[in-house]
Amino acid sequence: MKNIIKLSFMVGAVALLTACKDDKSPNYQYMPNMYESVAYETYSESAAFNSPNAKSENGKEGQLPPAGTIKRGYVPYELPNTPEGYEASKAIANPFPAEKMDMKKAEELFNIYCAICHGTAGDGKGKLVTQGKFLGVPNYKDRQITEGSVNHVITYGLNSMGAYANQLNREERWLVSNYVMQLKSKL
Repeated sequence: MKNIIKLSFMVGAVALLTACKDDKSPNYQYMPNMYESVAYETYSESAAFNSPNAKSENGKEGQLPPAGTIKRGYVPYELPNTPEGYEASKAIANPFPAEKMDMKKAEELFNIYCAICHGTAGDGKGKLVTQGKFLGVPNYKDRQITEGSVNHVITYGLNSMGAYANQLNREERWLVSNYVMQLKSKL
């Protein structure tokens, strides 16, 4: 008799607990704002930025980052984009050890970004030059360049060559600079 009472109590408890379950609306959420955040339009007004204690003055949702901030992992290039900065860059040495340079990757990057104008041998006779699209692309043999100056030119561009700082990260720019110096030594 006791077993029947225990069994009926257990069946009743299980039925009671499963009858209350609703997957579409949970009964309790710990920190519900983390699950259902308030959606803001990017340039709309926001009460968070209109309060007297807010550091923003325009009250918009999309804010500029604070002055002086840089993204994680980014190393700023300190030399300015001026003729003086170019001259100062000639004294800069490659910060990456030569034995850790992946020259196969450097050659691939050079062929992707540079060879179209400078040629695969660095002689200034790339495909665009031979077709007459660009003229006056220098031969590396004729230039007084260093790894630092090549890196400076890749970072900022020079004359009709544009900057490649957006396409190549810091390490890749130094890889290409090292590869250019190897090409120059072969000419």
